[in-house]
Amino acid sequence: MLRHQLELRVAYQETDGQRRVHHANYLNYFERGRVEMLRSIGHDYKAIEDSGKMLVVTEMKVRYYAPADFDDLLTVTTDVLEVRKVRMRHRYRIHRGDSLLVEADSMIACVDRRGKPARLPDLG
Repeated sequence: MLRHQLELRVAYQETDGQRRVHHANYLNYFERGRVEMLRSIGHDYKAIEDSGKMLVVTEMKVRYYAPADFDDLLTVTTDVLEVRKVRMRHRYRIHRGDSLLVEADSMIACVDRRGKPARLPDLG
């Protein structure tokens, strides 16, 4: 449906004592990929929240294949696989050059300020 790529460089504070990206930081990379994907199609995540809707992660499945290190240049590819009334599914892949390092799938739900399901904004 929709694909977006984001290049980012691993910052020192994202690494552990061995200069490897701490596993939890990949979730931040996925988030950055989603936010920039929305921006690339003309949607400002802040404006979505200001309208009273929030996009929250309800599922995340991550598969780690190889580590990323301090100062590596990574490509985060974000694909929208499915869009329903209140949910959307994404797939993420993080590469360093031609090497696949991490792959993940997520389900994102749209909720209102009370946490109740709400219709997704029109992403078309």
